[in-house]
Amino acid sequence: MPDVVVHDTRRNWLLLIEAVTTAGPVDGKRRKELKDLFAGCNAGLVFVTAFSTRDVMRSFLTQISWETEVWVAENPEHLIHFNGERFLGPYPDAMPKD
Repeated sequence: MPDVVVHDTRRNWLLLIEAVTTAGPVDGKRRKELKDLFAGCNAGLVFVTAFSTRDVMRSFLTQISWETEVWVAENPEHLIHFNGERFLGPYPDAMPKD
């Protein structure tokens, strides 16, 4: 399980938040593990790695998966998006199947 799961009921998204200090960042392997874990879920999945500072984040930059978000506690009002076609939101490969 991720460290924190937040359900945005208005959008029907699950924000799957990993604190880098517990299991590392959401890298490609972890993103797939979380997708598999929540495969039966009918909400869109948003993958987030949480860092305490930008300095800590820098040491993990090469490991962070594309199409995920990063939140840094020292700047809590901002998110950093790692590529993709949208800022914050589930991608087609993380959406529930009808």
